[in-house]
Amino acid sequence: MKLKSLALAAAVMAVGISATLAPVTASAQAAKEQFFPVLVYRTGAYAPNGVPFANGYVDYLKLVNAQGGINGVKLSFEECETGYATDRGVECYERLKGKNGGATVFQPLSTGITFALTEKAPADKIPLITAGYGRSESADGNVFKWNFPLAGTYWVAADVLIQHLAKKEGGFDKLKGKKITLVYHDSPYGKEPIPLLTERSKMHGFEFSAIPVTHPGVEQKAAWLQIRQSRPDYILLWGWGVMNSAALKEAVATGYPRDKMYGVWWAAAEPDVKDVGEGAKGYNGLALQHGAGQAKVHQDVLKLVHEKGQGTGPKEEVGTVLYTRGLMSAMLAVEGVRRAQERYGKGKVVSGEQARWGYENLALDQKKLDALGFSGVMRPISTSCADHMGASYARVHTWDGSKWNFSSDWFQSDDQIIKPMVKAAADKYASEKKLTRRTPEECQS
Repeated sequence: MKLKSLALAAAVMAVGISATLAPVTASAQAAKEQFFPVLVYRTGAYAPNGVPFANGYVDYLKLVNAQGGINGVKLSFEECETGYATDRGVECYERLKGKNGGATVFQPLSTGITFALTEKAPADKIPLITAGYGRSESADGNVFKWNFPLAGTYWVAADVLIQHLAKKEGGFDKLKGKKITLVYHDSPYGKEPIPLLTERSKMHGFEFSAIPVTHPGVEQKAAWLQIRQSRPDYILLWGWGVMNSAALKEAVATGYPRDKMYGVWWAAAEPDVKDVGEGAKGYNGLALQHGAGQAKVHQDVLKLVHEKGQGTGPKEEVGTVLYTRGLMSAMLAVEGVRRAQERYGKGKVVSGEQARWGYENLALDQKKLDALGFSGVMRPISTSCADHMGASYARVHTWDGSKWNFSSDWFQSDDQIIKPMVKAAADKYASEKKLTRRTPEECQS
């Protein structure tokens, strides 16, 4: 009943937002505004996680407008509901890609949708930002010219988690003989970390196993029966939406220690634990650069957006994990345009192709992040023609029963392991699609 109520509330909210945005987008052509499509899922099984992200994303676009736009260029935007379904995501892409002078960038918020749009974006010359998700090999910008998995991929996440467990155990040699089980959403998203975890298991001698959970993840009895029988030393949770809280509830029921459970950054936000409360105490998850809590950017949003009666959702969610990730993702989209304007003309609307240059030349150092209000939220990101990820750091935070607290130092993924994997997978993709790697000379153009 609770899920139905949430879905109904989300649906009402989605209708309201669509209506309020319509006049903004309709005037975009005349005003020559920079158009940002916003793919969301405010309805369905993943709405409890999708809604705060979408609210943060839209609130940041509103904040930029409240601050005068991007060097004077105002932003227009339109939401399209995907329900986390790949076919609906592709429909949204096709409907919005040519609106209001053309889409600047798409952020699919789904690895499945990302796989589908990776085939379409090059022909349409529209970049894709997949901050913290998508295809891990798309960090190779010489093959994936239009994909930008900014701030980290699932191979980065898996590598950092193994590093953390090794440190916890007293060294990589102490992982030998340990049992590490991946409980994953049976989708392209959930399967992404398997190659990295397999590689690490060969290196360190731990016993790796993977247990799929069918969408949406409510029913996990069979998975936890396997866990109860094998009693792994650690569980890595690659879930989304209700799957995460369901896993924690099963852990409570079977007596599996929550402090032995580590979620990827999409399994480590407030909606994943709040319904379990004290039962989730000790559960760990990765933070995609940021955690929970407020920084200057949140205060700016509250003052310039919410206090003006323009907040997209409740102000109480400002500063929560997924809301902040929405802010961060929108900021990356905006800053790529700002960077592109440095080359193609400040105060001008840039095309998707020009925006791609901006995302490929991001230079968000600490000074710029501080100026944007993101001090303490994230680390610097610097991309290049070859590197479309720009940063590979993460840290762990732990649920204390009422809030998230950081419980580790920063970890950086091991390039000696990941770079060869990325190149091999990118080369395979290039061969299958008959693509040619960009040369250093091409990158200068």
